[in-house]
Amino acid sequence: MDFINQITGFIQGGGVFMYIILVVWGIGLAIALERFSKLSKTYDVDGPSFMNEIQRYVLSNDIQGAIRVCSGSVAALAKVLKSGLKRSKQSAHQIQNALDATALEVVPKVEHRLNYLQLIANISTLLGLLGTIQGLILTFSAVADVDPAQKAELLAAGISKAMNTTALGLISAITIMVIHAFLSGKSEKIINEIDEFSVKLLDLLGTKEEIEK
Repeated sequence: MDFINQITGFIQGGGVFMYIILVVWGIGLAIALERFSKLSKTYDVDGPSFMNEIQRYVLSNDIQGAIRVCSGSVAALAKVLKSGLKRSKQSAHQIQNALDATALEVVPKVEHRLNYLQLIANISTLLGLLGTIQGLILTFSAVADVDPAQKAELLAAGISKAMNTTALGLISAITIMVIHAFLSGKSEKIINEIDEFSVKLLDLLGTKEEIEK
């Protein structure tokens, strides 16, 4: 209870900007949770294992089997590889076009809203500073007509409250920045696997065609 009371006092002591920062922080965390769910459960897949399975089907001349494997996954990599497999009977240039077109479609979905997290981190920091400035202005205005003996005490208390917004703003910004770095790493991993295994599939289909000749 003491801890909860301290938190409540900390927030109330910072003024209206504390509540604004909390709202912004909440929005950032909501976006982060949605992105984490999408990147971890929807778009991501174990790339090397998935590609090995596709490779076994392709080398066994079972393109339809490989397409079925891709259809059984909602991962971004599966969608890209499926588009290439559907054109396996066509030229390497046409396969490449299909892979590139699908990659251009799925990559923005993988990166969706990640830039908002960076923006929210910056806004949190600036709101903290703005709240502190407002608090200092109000504090100096309040002590202007106070007895000199009380000025130091009131000024110290006022500055302490004003700094609350800076503290909360930095806490919000730091957490969102750490989450953004983590999610950006997952996003980059997915995109790199799309690039890598698209090239490997194109080479695999070309190699298969040469063997058949």
